[in-house]
This record gives sequence, structure tokens and C-alpha cells, in this order.
Amino acid sequence: MGIGETTRVRGIAARAGGWSARHRWAAVGIWVLFVVLAMGLGSAAGQVKVKESDQLGGETHTAAKIIEDAGIEEPASETVLIQARGGSSKATDAGFRDAVDAVMRAVEDTGKVTDVTSPYDTRTISKDGRSALVQFDMRGESDTAGERVEPVLKAVEGVQKDHTELRIEEIGGASMMKQYKDAFGDDFQKAEYSAVPVALGILLIAFGALVAALLPVALAITAIMATMGLMGIVSHLQPMDDTAGSVMLLVGLAVGVDYCLFYLRREREERAAGRSADAALRIAAATSGRAIIVSGITVCVAMAGMLFTGLATFEAMGLASLMVVAVAMVGSVTVLPALLSLLGERVEKGRIPFLHPDKRRKNGHAAKGNGESRFWGAVLRVVLAKPGVALVVAAGALLAIAAPALGMKTQNLTLDQEFGNSLPIVGTYNRVNAAFPGGSEPAEVVVSAKDINASDVKSALADFRTQAVSSGASRGPVEIKVHDAQNVAFVYVPLVGGSDQDKAGQSLDLLRDKVRPDTLGKVDGVQAPITGQVAGNKDFNDQLIGSVAPVFAFVVVFAFLLMLVSFRSLTIAITSIALNLLSVGAAYGILVGVFQHGWGASLVGAEGVGAIVTWLPLFLFVILFGLSMDYHVFVVSRIREARLRGRSTKDAIQHGVVTTAGVVTSAAVIMVAVFAIFGTLSMQSMKQMGVGLAAAVLIDATIIRGVLLPAVMALLGERNWYLPTWLNRLPDLTHDESPEPVSPPQPPAVEGERVGV
Repeated sequence: MGIGETTRVRGIAARAGGWSARHRWAAVGIWVLFVVLAMGLGSAAGQVKVKESDQLGGETHTAAKIIEDAGIEEPASETVLIQARGGSSKATDAGFRDAVDAVMRAVEDTGKVTDVTSPYDTRTISKDGRSALVQFDMRGESDTAGERVEPVLKAVEGVQKDHTELRIEEIGGASMMKQYKDAFGDDFQKAEYSAVPVALGILLIAFGALVAALLPVALAITAIMATMGLMGIVSHLQPMDDTAGSVMLLVGLAVGVDYCLFYLRREREERAAGRSADAALRIAAATSGRAIIVSGITVCVAMAGMLFTGLATFEAMGLASLMVVAVAMVGSVTVLPALLSLLGERVEKGRIPFLHPDKRRKNGHAAKGNGESRFWGAVLRVVLAKPGVALVVAAGALLAIAAPALGMKTQNLTLDQEFGNSLPIVGTYNRVNAAFPGGSEPAEVVVSAKDINASDVKSALADFRTQAVSSGASRGPVEIKVHDAQNVAFVYVPLVGGSDQDKAGQSLDLLRDKVRPDTLGKVDGVQAPITGQVAGNKDFNDQLIGSVAPVFAFVVVFAFLLMLVSFRSLTIAITSIALNLLSVGAAYGILVGVFQHGWGASLVGAEGVGAIVTWLPLFLFVILFGLSMDYHVFVVSRIREARLRGRSTKDAIQHGVVTTAGVVTSAAVIMVAVFAIFGTLSMQSMKQMGVGLAAAVLIDATIIRGVLLPAVMALLGERNWYLPTWLNRLPDLTHDESPEPVSPPQPPAVEGERVGV
């Protein structure tokens, strides 16, 4: 069969599109029924949240499990710092004592607190004698303490007004929760709500017609709604959390709009070339539809990489993202052809003056009449004239951008790193840490024994308390809280190093590796895992670092295999992986430069905090590797299609890149805009995520797809389609035939040229 010969198009995407176009109302009805059923069943099933004890591994998990099994509800602890403003006042002064008594009375009178302790009893007075801590617990569940803390905060403010010579301020889990919610509670919602109108606005510019612009947004939103329902059902097997929901929405909007955009633009392009509505739809199904399936499966595989971390939050994010991509992919190749068939020419309804492609073509803007981009056409002429030079310059630039990533430092951000000076409570946090190093985030030793009051256990607890201070891990005071009925004791150890994560981590290691084995470790039947903020961060880091290699290997190997069977070319598979890794490396370099070193941080409303938040590199790798495959599959599919029609490899590259440039640019602009919204949030970790994703997508859609990919393919020539004979047994997932051109077909390939199928 000669290339360019008219044949029946086959393939899953083509068959699905053909069936949907013939059974339009049935396809739309099935989709609506699926979305409604998924939402209804999900709502009825309810969503199971990730338990705290399952969020981490290591000692933190063991400690949480002991507390959970014992049925102990740890209350939200609060602290009031009373500190002399001048240098003369001391905690032993009468005025200072009066202020302490006034704070204790005021918080007790609210009826919202319990276990109020005096600093004179607990020895929580700073070394210089100028600061003291009144400590107490909030009544009720710790998760909702932020909703009940306001009267307590007002009571403390009242005491502050009566004692202006002292600084009196409250900090703790509940007060932080409340202040965070007051200041940033709507941040996420605003970002999520503004993402849809931003995407719609960009689509209006891209299509110049209201109906055409609404279709991708409608598909993405229905895919997200269906996935929300499915998350409820699946959560009974894999618990979910709020973070998974936010990431699902982000990914769902990005891929849902992208897939619909790819399909719709191809259908419009074929109609503009003079084909009938049925032929245009059939071609779009066979070409863009297939690219969507290949891309969707690749993105799903990348998201599945998160399931190998062993961290419940990551597993939830991975599964939720995987589901929304799968739903959006299925919707794009089924209900979308049905809607396009139903709408016909009405897809152009609501034309916007000066924005519609017909108007732009008349005015000679941006694109040629055949849908090819003028700008990218000019870029391609330069790249293909000197592909070697283009490769060296572009790859060199990206490697230079990626270079700072070699010095990447990751850590969970402290309160002051996360929020800077935007929260008043950050100042309190810093003052408490300065006066009582580690006091605001003590290590918590959860001691479980057959009899917690046995003499050897009590003796070991006393020894632990003494050695924790004498070893240099803590300056004290070490507090012990015993739960007799459950045979559990909590030991609170302020760590030397305080908010300095590295130094506090060294103190934690001293407790775990020396103090504990020498004391509690010598008593048979005693478990004493050490948890707390610093320990949780360390265990999280250790588990995350341990999962990096298997996740990277899984994603890269499976993506490679998918590209190999989808394009039946060893060369395409290798270059795809290499270019994607270069894109991710450049994103890492930008992150390190901006957020670790502070280069140009003010331009994105951020600041250099000296580190990248621990979870981000792995999260970015998985998300970016998946999303960048979108463009890659779409562009390479178009190049391969042109090659199969008989064009030379160089012409096929030119044609493939310039004809997809418009849709790739539109898709990239939407993704960059949506991700950039998250870069406007107040938390540094969210800024890092938003900027990292936006920068990577921008690099991917421009330098990678517009310069590096064509340069590499031009240099490789016919070797692009190389498949060793021993790999011929691989399953053939190509759509095989290329739809007939309207204009006379190109002559078949020159004798001796290899064309991979």
C-alpha cells in the first residue's frame, strides 16, 4: 500500500469517534449519566480521609499508631509568651508575676481551656529571666480547636492592654490555625475559581468563538466533577485528602482543556481545508484522538509513579490525578466527537470580532491560511537550516539554566520561611524560639509499656529526662505526661537548635541514637518512638529520598516503553525521554535559583528561603513528565503522519511543528496561566509549585518543542524511524493509515528511504 493512498482509518480513537458521531445523543447521554452516577455514588459513599498515623512511615508512624490504638485524643496545646520589653524587668518581679496570674485567670475564665500551668511550676522561664511561658490545652478535638480559640485570644489581648510594659502574645496549633484561615483561608478557593475564567478567556482568544471556547472548559469541568465522585468511592480503598483534591483539580483542568483543544483545532483545520464535516471529524478522531490516548496513558503512568512513595498523601494525589486524566481522556475521544457532530457549524456561534481565525486570516495576522504559524515557520527555517547550531545553543542554554539544581537543598519549610512577615504569629514564633530554643516545636517521645508505673519504667523515664539535657540535645525543661489507664507516657523535649532545622535534626539524632538506647531502650517491652515536628520532617525526608529512585525508574521506563510501542521507533522513544528530562532539569534550576538563592525572587512576589520544600522535586518530576508528554506526543504524531504521507523527514518536521504550533501555544498559555495563579498564593511552598510548573511548561512548549525537538530530528534524519528487527514483535499501537489529502497526494517515499510504521 503506497503512502497517501485512500484507505479506511482504523484504531481505537477512530472507532470511538466514529461510533459517537453516529450515535450522538446516546454518547452524550451516557457521559451525562456517568458523571451524575459517579457524583451520586461518591456522595453516598462519603470520602475517607487519610489518617495521621498513615501519612508517614518510620517512628512517626509508630508513635501515631500507639496513640491511636490507645484511644488518646491529644488536645491542641497553646502557649502564652510573657516577655519584658526593656532590659530591666525580670520574671521574678512583682509586676511580671501579676501579669502571669492575670493571663492564667483570663484564659481559665473563658471555659475553653484546661490544664493551665504556671511557668513558676514548670520552670518555663528563659535563661536570661526575661521571658516566661504559660501553657494550656484547648478543650475538645484538636482538629477543630482553631474554631474555638478566638475567646482565648481576646482574653490574652485584654491582659496585654493592662500590661503595656510587657509583651504578651499567644501561639499554638489552634491560634496558628485560626490566623492562617483568617489570612489565607480563601487563597486556594480564589485560585481554583479564577483558574476556570482564565482558561476560558484564553480559549476565547484562541478560537474567537464562544461555543468553541466553552466546549473544552465544559469537558474539563465534567471530568473533574465525575472524578470527585470517584474519589469518594476509591477512598474506601485508598484514603484521600484535601491536597489530592486540589492537585486533581489543577491537573484535570490542564489536561481536560488540552485534550479538547487538540481535537477541536484539528477538526476545524480539516474543515477549513475543504473537507466535509464527517470527514473532518473522522480525521480528527484518527489523528488527534490517537495522540490524546497515547498522551493520556503516558500521563496516567507518570501519575502512577506517586503510588511508589509509600506516603499516603502522595499516593492519594497520584491516584486522584490518574483518575481525572483517564476520565478526561475517555471524554475527549467519546463525548467530544458526539458534541461536535451535534453542533456542526454552530460550534462557530458567538464569534468575537477581530479574534476569529477567519478575520485574522483576512488581516494577515499570525497564521497562514493553511493553519501554519508564521512565527514558528520563521523559527523553523532558522533551526532546520543549521540544526547543529540550534541544538548546541538551545541545549547549552537549558543546561546552564539547570546547573543550579546540582546544589539543590530540600527541607520542610519553617513557619517564618513559609509565610515571611505576612503573619503576626511568625514574630511570636521567632521570639519563643529565641528565648526557648525548640520550645515551640518540642520532640515528643511516646512511651508505651505493659505497666507504665513499674519501677524500672519510671526509673528509665527519669534517666531519659536527665540525659536529654546532659547530652546537649535539650536545654529543658523536659515535661512528662502519664496516661495511667492506657499505660502510655508522653515526654516533651525542647530540642537545641529550635527553628534551625539542621541543628534541631542533630539534637533529634542524639536523642534517638544515644539517649534513648541508654535509658528506655534497656527496659524490656518498652516502645519509645520519637515524633514531633522535627522528627516528622526527618522521617518524611528519609522516606521521600528512599522512594526517589523507584519512582524515577518506574516513570522513565514505562514512558519509554509507551513511546516505543506508540511510534514504533527506538530513536523517538530515547529522544522523548532525554528532552523531557532536560525540561524537568531546567525547571529544577529555575526553582533553586529563584527560591533557594533568591535570584529575581521579587519578580514573582517571593523571597529566597534557602531551600526547596521537600515534596516538590518529586511531585514536579511526576507532574511535568506527564504533562510535557502531551505536547511531545501531539507534535511527533503530526510529524510522523506527514512522513507517512510521503514528505521528506525535513519537510515533515517543518509541517508537523508549524501546524501544531498554534494549538500547543494555546494549551501552554492556559497551563502557564493556571499554574501561575498558584504562584500568587501566600505560602512559599505554593509559590514554588506554581512557578516551577509554569516555568517548565513554558520551556517545554517553546525551547523544547519549537527548537530542540526539530533540531534533533533534523540531525537524525531517517534514523528517527529506526526500529531494530528484533523489536518488530512489539504490539502495533499506531493508527497506521493516514487520511487522504484533499490536494493531490505527495509522491511515495524515495526508494531506499525507511519509513517506520
